Amino acid sequence: MDLIHHRPPEARGGGPAVTDPVFLSPPDVGELEESYLLRAFRAGRFDPEGPELGAFEREVAARVGVGHALGLSSGTAALHLALLTVGAGPGSVVVVPTLTFAATANAVTYTGAEPVFVDCDAATGNLDVDLLSDLLGRLAEAGRRVAAVLSVDINGRCADYDRLLPLCASTGVPVVEDAAQALGSTYRGRHAGTLGRVGIYSFSHNKVMTTSAGGMLVSDDAALVARARHLATQAREPVPHYEHRDVGYNYRLSTLLAALGRAQLSRLDAMIARRRALRDRYAQLFAAVPGTRILGAGDQGSNCWLTSVVVEPERAGWQAGQLAEHLVTRGVESRPMWKPMHRQPVYADQPAALTGVADRLFASSLSLPSGSALTGDQVDRVLTTISEFLQEHR
Repeated sequence: MDLIHHRPPEARGGGPAVTDPVFLSPPDVGELEESYLLRAFRAGRFDPEGPELGAFEREVAARVGVGHALGLSSGTAALHLALLTVGAGPGSVVVVPTLTFAATANAVTYTGAEPVFVDCDAATGNLDVDLLSDLLGRLAEAGRRVAAVLSVDINGRCADYDRLLPLCASTGVPVVEDAAQALGSTYRGRHAGTLGRVGIYSFSHNKVMTTSAGGMLVSDDAALVARARHLATQAREPVPHYEHRDVGYNYRLSTLLAALGRAQLSRLDAMIARRRALRDRYAQLFAAVPGTRILGAGDQGSNCWLTSVVVEPERAGWQAGQLAEHLVTRGVESRPMWKPMHRQPVYADQPAALTGVADRLFASSLSLPSGSALTGDQVDRVLTTISEFLQEHR
């Protein structure tokens, strides 16, 4: 089975040219974003202390109901600072879901801590809390200091925080919420990113809202955010000359990108609504197809960042990779779920608590075009292309 990232031929630079390729999650930007950028450009304040970045931080904090927000150059930078502020460093370990993007594990490594991977729940792709409970017990018995548990809200669906938070509280381990995929999602009425001690968002080009690159750290802990802000600005001390007592980082978000983010944030609800409507159409299409299911289906709080179909080849009679190849010939991008971290060459020797679920999801799932910028014609084309494939493989 082919497990590459399936991009339309035009995008890959090979094969026949495709008119109007359909991408997985293209940025949804237009005249409003252009006007915000132009306004910020004409204001002439490009430094992090300019008005756009401060306003963006306040607006995100108000949107998710948290006390403090810090705009940063990437979601990875936000993860790095979040982990540093909760005490991750040499001699400690951080528990990381194995089904995630590499940035989650990389940020742990930046601090000098050791990532320990844990497998996921089959229904949602999120961290397996039962497995985590056993793992935390074994780490404690081995005398390892667990600096944090990193939860990842896969495809915009929040992890099982009803069980995760009490477990971590009982063991004295802080939760760092990687909500890179989940801005606008909710769990029991609370916003993704605000459920742990500290959370992060990504504004990368393919997220629900984008600043082309960028991220944000959020928390109700004022001291934690102040520490992160200090480190993000090269840890410069508040004196007239340049003085540094800590090793800092150049992690602040550009004020021009913050202006873009403000425009995107004003449209967030509408963009999420379009993604949810598209997921509903996928769910209707696959409902009658044996051996298929939508990963994390039924969660009304999800922002539906990506919609992934999980395929049981024995029942369906076809494999996810076959559908991917059919889509790519029609100029439609798709990709498998994340390759698990314990299968990545760079992390293959790290300790891991595994059940095989993440491996199976990687081998049997396919993420489908999910962006709010997709036109009605593009959506119809994707659904028609999938229907053609299903008809051929009945």
